[in-house]
Amino acid sequence: MALKNIAGLKLAALSALLWLCGCATEPALPQGNGSYSVETGHEYKLGPGDKVRVTVFGEDALSGEFLVANNGSVSLPLVGQIRAGGVTLTSFETAIQEQLTASGISRAPRVSADMVEYRPYYILGEVNKPGQYTYSIGLTVTKAVATAGGFTYRADNKVVYITREGAPNEAPVQVTAATWIGPGDTIRIGERMF
Repeated sequence: MALKNIAGLKLAALSALLWLCGCATEPALPQGNGSYSVETGHEYKLGPGDKVRVTVFGEDALSGEFLVANNGSVSLPLVGQIRAGGVTLTSFETAIQEQLTASGISRAPRVSADMVEYRPYYILGEVNKPGQYTYSIGLTVTKAVATAGGFTYRADNKVVYITREGAPNEAPVQVTAATWIGPGDTIRIGERMF
């Protein structure tokens, strides 16, 4: 009899376990591969309006926060003008190290450069809050529109017009989750026909 009760308890526990497993078989969320869905090959390049923090280890007088000027350069104390526009942070660090070595200020300088503030992007047209917004790495059209309060009811949410920084004309672009936006870009949301 005791053996029969133990078998019954095991069967009840197994049934409860199977029932719980059945409850957890809702459709799972799609699994990504851990990589960004943003177009590749768009490494951030410095430009006018960016603010960078430069740290020269052991040289506090040479360290600080600096703004990239309209001509694309950064003016560092004792070092002078360093080209920053159109280069990555790593290239900018290397240029500072080379200038410090060439000027004799330091024999083996160790330099670190970090972003403090990115230059903005602009969104206008059929969004609820058009204007200038702070750029962030991995920015896409859908994220930019969300930041601007979403599409208006008249918006064409299939095609947007993007003027890339430095480009003379805007180009129509299909809206996808991976349509990337760069710093200084201007996004125009048009009106749908019907």
